[in-house]
Amino acid sequence: MMNRYIGLMLSILYAGGLLTASEPSPQQALTVKGGRFLTLNTVIRVNQIEAARNLNEGTDEAAVHTPETVAAFRDAVSKGFPGAKVTWAFSWLALHDERPDYDAIRKQVAGYHKTYGDEITFIPGGYFAPMYSSRAQVNLDIKEALLKIRDIVGNDYKPKSLVAGFLSAENLRYLAEEEGIHVCQGTIWSQYGIDNGDGDGSISYPYYPSLEHGCKPAQGKTDFIDCVNLDGWTCDFLCARRFGFEGGFNSRLGVGPIESYRNLGLEKGMAEVMAVTADHFDDGFKRNGFGWVTNCWEISLVKNLKPEVLLCLTQWLQNVRQRWPDAQVVTQGEFGEAWRREHPDHKKLDYKFVQRGTGIGGSEPNLEIRWFMNTDFRLAILRDWQKDEPGMVIDFTRYDLPAREPADPTADTPTRNWSLINRINQKHRRPEDAPVPLKDLTEEEQALIKKRCPELF
Repeated sequence: MMNRYIGLMLSILYAGGLLTASEPSPQQALTVKGGRFLTLNTVIRVNQIEAARNLNEGTDEAAVHTPETVAAFRDAVSKGFPGAKVTWAFSWLALHDERPDYDAIRKQVAGYHKTYGDEITFIPGGYFAPMYSSRAQVNLDIKEALLKIRDIVGNDYKPKSLVAGFLSAENLRYLAEEEGIHVCQGTIWSQYGIDNGDGDGSISYPYYPSLEHGCKPAQGKTDFIDCVNLDGWTCDFLCARRFGFEGGFNSRLGVGPIESYRNLGLEKGMAEVMAVTADHFDDGFKRNGFGWVTNCWEISLVKNLKPEVLLCLTQWLQNVRQRWPDAQVVTQGEFGEAWRREHPDHKKLDYKFVQRGTGIGGSEPNLEIRWFMNTDFRLAILRDWQKDEPGMVIDFTRYDLPAREPADPTADTPTRNWSLINRINQKHRRPEDAPVPLKDLTEEEQALIKKRCPELF
């Protein structure tokens, strides 16, 4: 009787326009286990990299940020995946710019929240806040930006997540404990040698960060930040092991539009994007009990890339719907909060991935990479599967060891590298990063790995 009553009331609310079909009802809690999820983020900014409130790297992009480009992006998403939700991240300047286009865009996106259930949030520092600003300044930026967003959207609105590129442990702690936001895109997995900051060393799927370092999973209750840390965009694991553009290849190749469609062409780019998506929605789904792919399309790309590239966004989403009918496109906050409900701690944190090269870009078709990611370590083993080789350890990042983030930077003395690198790192920038057989690790290290991955011995 109660369920029938709730259903009747919801029908009345939908009919009266008080709820939209895209907004989940209270009893329809999202469940991560057994699901396939795509999170789609976009960034609206004024300058290419707003390193701080009054420090910009790059050019003024106002000309490519118009209500028309915003509408074109949202329309491309809706055509590709009806009911999909988008997470919109405004930079500091985009929240405050008084030019007519930015004023119109802010109102426009607030309307998308009401119509589609989209999320509206803040991106501090143009992906690189900890590289340029003190922790205290970033916290202040977050605080004041969230108040501005509340005023723009109305009804005491607060986003469920933050988009940040990189974020320090202290900022993640502040976000959770002071602002009550428990999801953040706070790491760009494996990024090293590209753009304005490095942050290799984390896990590529959701985890709770340590108080010591944002890339380190929490090691227990006393080291726990209650903020689900998420990757920025899903990459091809074989490409991501490279340093920057090493060998003429882009280490960030995956589902992102710049590295795929723009650099490789539409046909080859789509082939790579679909292969990487399948790695998570097919094999990864079987190994981990769920699949997650995340992507960021900056609004500036709508005009800065060829018009046909935006059509690829629609086509990709249509391909996902057709190949994986159960897939859901939800906001970043919804996905992170659902994972948090099912994982209050790291007792079940144990991700495993196996990927063979696509033959596209820096993804060699003869190579196979296996990743193991848990609270104690992340481990990558690379082998030539066509020769049936046993494989070599190319990354062994220990999370049981102490870690420390850099001191606060200043605008005059930025700190580029916020990576967590200790035993062996996949980018191979140090002599000690040379690949080794698993049996050549120390007995202590092999014991640590065997506890988590006995199948390797």
